[in-house]
Amino acid sequence: MEGGGGGGKHFVLVHGLCHGAWCWYKVATALEAAGHRVTALDLAASGAHPARLDEVRSFEDYSRPLLDAVAAAPDGERLVVVGHSHGGVSLALAAERFPRKVAVAVFVAAGMPCVGKHIGFTTEGFMKRAASKGLLMDCQMVAINSEGEGQQGVALVMGPRFMEDKYKQSPAEDLTLAKLLARPGNQFLDDPVMKDETLLTADNYGSVKKAYVVAGADGSSTDEVRRWMEAMNPGTHVEEIAGADHMVMLSKPTELSELLMKIAEKHT
Repeated sequence: MEGGGGGGKHFVLVHGLCHGAWCWYKVATALEAAGHRVTALDLAASGAHPARLDEVRSFEDYSRPLLDAVAAAPDGERLVVVGHSHGGVSLALAAERFPRKVAVAVFVAAGMPCVGKHIGFTTEGFMKRAASKGLLMDCQMVAINSEGEGQQGVALVMGPRFMEDKYKQSPAEDLTLAKLLARPGNQFLDDPVMKDETLLTADNYGSVKKAYVVAGADGSSTDEVRRWMEAMNPGTHVEEIAGADHMVMLSKPTELSELLMKIAEKHT
């Protein structure tokens, strides 16, 4: 989905695991109504993207729609790239590859990697914490099999109780929509790109301005997690949206839209 135009900013919106561009429909509408350009995209095998999960063999392939969108930005255009949840990892990869095209990287209730650690560090940390505290609830981990080639990784399938928890402050209609549209997702935790501790550099990813949006009512976004993120990326602009569940763009779309415009105005 792409829309808007004129003299506004260009926002690129990146969804989280198992979701798609559809989850940004409220925020995209608000940003476009304010005169901004919006690109809400589906990562590979997500949302309406045509690929099957078993066809996406690497984290780079999964992130390719975002990498291509940032690469296609005309010289001189600086993007406001927004990553939600696991989408923050793809955002970090895009910022490393194209630092001069990203005016500000905005992490919304997201994993925010840092220079000096592998890009999957925050995801691994969340999964370990989730396993120890039972935060994954009724999610299932399912083997990804390619015809004639055996197992190609593990997919996470979100369970209804888990989704209800993540959408606990969102309208019931949005939870229903999510249950209809969510697809299994691969975190690519064993991917070589995700394991490369030299991937994120101070000259590239480290040089990009960053903002972090805390969801005030998100059980997985505790003060401990917030302090951890800030400590790993000193100088990050941090904001909080009170009463927002993990799906900030659905539970508090007006507040998030206004905050994204404020961040864009400050950093571009």
